[in-house]
Amino acid sequence: MTRVIRFGSRKSALALAQTRLVMEAVEAANPDLRAELVPMTTTGDVNMKPFSEASDKFGIKGLFTQELEDALRSGEIDVAVHSLKDVPMYPNDELPIVAYSKREDARDALVLPGGVAEISEALPLGCSSARRRLQLAKLFPNMRVEPVRGNVNTRLRKLDEGQFSALVLAAAGLKRIGLDGRISRYFTVDEIIPAPGQGIMACQGRAGESCDYLDAVRCSDAAFCALAERGFSAELGGGCTAPVGAYAEIKEGKMTLRGFYADEANGIYAKGSVSGLPEEAEEMARALARRLKEGK
Repeated sequence: MTRVIRFGSRKSALALAQTRLVMEAVEAANPDLRAELVPMTTTGDVNMKPFSEASDKFGIKGLFTQELEDALRSGEIDVAVHSLKDVPMYPNDELPIVAYSKREDARDALVLPGGVAEISEALPLGCSSARRRLQLAKLFPNMRVEPVRGNVNTRLRKLDEGQFSALVLAAAGLKRIGLDGRISRYFTVDEIIPAPGQGIMACQGRAGESCDYLDAVRCSDAAFCALAERGFSAELGGGCTAPVGAYAEIKEGKMTLRGFYADEANGIYAKGSVSGLPEEAEEMARALARRLKEGK
């Protein structure tokens, strides 16, 4: 008898594309399983607030996961698939992350209106986070940076209607929905340090249940990078009280963690990095976070 695994996903085009990637990998590696898609609308899909991770005590992240977590608790779904950067920083022992996918391109990307070759300073740059806004201000000091609401397709429509000179979006999302042709420039991870977990898909399950079928998407390097990036953010308040960016990469057995922290009220804008073994991810994250919080 074929076993059915129900995968919960937000209804956005990007969320559905990501969940289908996981489902296809699971079915290919486990012929005795059938993956079923369960799309859901989350609070964040109807009540998204720009820059809220820096101004809202609770942050924007939980807005995209609550309904999926409720469905896990009730048994309506077996696995919830999230963009890791949308998952709250603090562990949920009842509903743990049970698999991290191999990372897609973690960089942020510049997108221009269709048929346009250069940025116009007459219109603002659009982005959806204080992390991007503050780093963009250093790269484009003569331009206004304003928030843009909506999912990827909604933001692109606003761009093409002439509301913005350009948008800054996650390259991973554009690639996963086949819109990477819109990218005019990739920012290096030093120019704009990405959001913690950017480009990684997180599979959330119920504690104590076997999810061996998710071996089809598990990536140990991504898990170590997630531990470092999310540990850095958690040490700085989970990104809910100040803008935070973090990006870890592993090369030849060595991990390098880049971090960004800003405290506008106290004039702190700090970037830095630390290197070590992947197994030292948590210690590295704490050390870098404390150093940047002191403005060093």
